[in-house]
Amino acid sequence: MDYPQEHVKPYGNNGRKAEQVERMFDHIAPAYDRLNHTLSLGIDRRWRKHAIKWLKPFRPQQIMDVATGTGDFAILACRMLKPQQLIGTDISEGMMQIGREKVKEAGLEGSIRFQREDCEALSFPEATFDAVTVAFGIRNFEHLDRGLQEMCRVLRKGGHLVILELSTPSRFPMKQLYQIYSKFIPLVGRLISHDNNAYTYLPESIRAFPQGEVMQESIRRAGFSEVKFRRLTFGVCTLYMATK
Repeated sequence: MDYPQEHVKPYGNNGRKAEQVERMFDHIAPAYDRLNHTLSLGIDRRWRKHAIKWLKPFRPQQIMDVATGTGDFAILACRMLKPQQLIGTDISEGMMQIGREKVKEAGLEGSIRFQREDCEALSFPEATFDAVTVAFGIRNFEHLDRGLQEMCRVLRKGGHLVILELSTPSRFPMKQLYQIYSKFIPLVGRLISHDNNAYTYLPESIRAFPQGEVMQESIRRAGFSEVKFRRLTFGVCTLYMATK
């Protein structure tokens, strides 16, 4: 299936989306954490905790965090879930290098490691992980269906998928407030990251990404069951949960 967000690219139409996303994140990596927390007003930490709490009763021991970025979700998941191993995967070495430094500072080197991976062609065998997570990265996939199918493939039967993604509120007054706020995102992004394109791409990719019931059906079509979703903070973020 063709999704609108697959055609939204950071640096125009020339070149593959995956290559542009890698270049963008390598460039903004030093400023990413500060920008992320600034633009979400710090609420992103609460969203991550909410997602990880859903996984807690299942006690996953082998976890992969896809599009791990600088490792914020991976570190929090490791602290809250205490798995045997958590592998953070991403296409941006620049982001993961910052993640490695944060893991070292947190004293979690024995539990978390990072590995460069293409989310649409993962190098892991089938049924490797008890849980797969993606926090604020799935809208950057070049082909959403392929990425979802790969995550399903590497999950064990009965394993769980958790996706957190930014979304656009649909109800008054948050819808109107968000529309105003989204116009400031590129300006703040340019000031902090010095990348004129990265934070213009952000609101565009959020608007284009399939949400709610549409995304729920995409996850189900990839091979998952018991697919649920929950809108957080008046619909600014959406949590998707599924079982293989």
